[in-house]
Amino acid sequence: MKNKLVYADNAATTKLSKAALDTMMPYLTDRFGNPSSLYSIGRDAKNAVENARNKLASAIGALPNEIYFTSGGTESNNWALKSAVESSKTKGKHIISSKIEHPSVLNILKDLEKSGYEITFLGVDERGQISLDELNGAIRSETILISLMTANNEIGTVLPVNEIGKIAKENNVLFHTDAVQAVGKIPVNVKEMNADLLSFSAHKLGGAKGAGGLFIKKGLRLFPLLHGGKQERGGRSGTENVAGIVSLAAALEEALSHLPLIKVSKMRDRLIEGLLKIPRSHLTGDPINRLPGLASFVFDGIEGEALLLSLDQYGICASSGSACSSGSLDPSHVLLSIGLPYELAHGSLRLSLNSDNTDEEMDYILEKIPEIVAKLREGENP
Repeated sequence: MKNKLVYADNAATTKLSKAALDTMMPYLTDRFGNPSSLYSIGRDAKNAVENARNKLASAIGALPNEIYFTSGGTESNNWALKSAVESSKTKGKHIISSKIEHPSVLNILKDLEKSGYEITFLGVDERGQISLDELNGAIRSETILISLMTANNEIGTVLPVNEIGKIAKENNVLFHTDAVQAVGKIPVNVKEMNADLLSFSAHKLGGAKGAGGLFIKKGLRLFPLLHGGKQERGGRSGTENVAGIVSLAAALEEALSHLPLIKVSKMRDRLIEGLLKIPRSHLTGDPINRLPGLASFVFDGIEGEALLLSLDQYGICASSGSACSSGSLDPSHVLLSIGLPYELAHGSLRLSLNSDNTDEEMDYILEKIPEIVAKLREGENP
């Protein structure tokens, strides 16, 4: 196994699935037409986009005309929040979110604060869970939006989104959820969630990078983020990424066929059981309500970057916190929010698996990480 690549960073991005690749290839070669064109290869492209829209809608319990394609999760989150704010600005300027959201949500909210909006950032407990009582208590007459993620990208905690959506509906408040890490990994149904807006992305579940989508509940007024040729029924201008869109639908269809991810959950649990045998190691996130393939740890006395570089020498790909923030020297805002001290939060390890991973790879990870941690603690070069 020493020279073999062991990829355990699927929360950062996934390998393009064969089904996704096979589905998208014709739209990169023979069927390359613009979906807005009237000739046959343009109509082929348009039909492919609409077929993908139907599949996406069916997968999450939505209507086809409630699905809008984007470039990915970041654009979807930006569009969702900015559209929600525009559609509700006569009601008030109060938004509720949490301290553990993805930067593509947190940074929008910080920008909205500068424009006069008041943001309530709910705290979380040591598992990364919000308090539903605190959420209820934070809602005011001028609250226009609740934006809380379905599952956390760093520690894997799955939030009680069905209950959150029910609270939002009872209080006549829009509910947006960033489901980028959840779609294709756990059941997601917008009706059961009472979601008004839901973001998802292709490359987190075996599709191509550069494609994603936003569910926008029928009846919610839409405010375009991008202006131009009025594609996506006037919602999102720009020539559609046909190959990426069909890859998203194909990848999600394949991912859903694997649910529930029993094999992946068993491998995750093996990692948790084995790595917690390392002295002064700690599991982060909810031990029960967590994503099937994600296990996150911190190790006393270990710096995250050194651990990752050592793992890379053995061909093991992992991350320290969120890949989207890996260039930052600051500790994870998620780990600080769950109460970890600065020093410990600086040394996290996230292992994220999918159906392509094997038991043999788990054996290799469980062999190498204890060795590396021990040597790093002794000040040796692993």
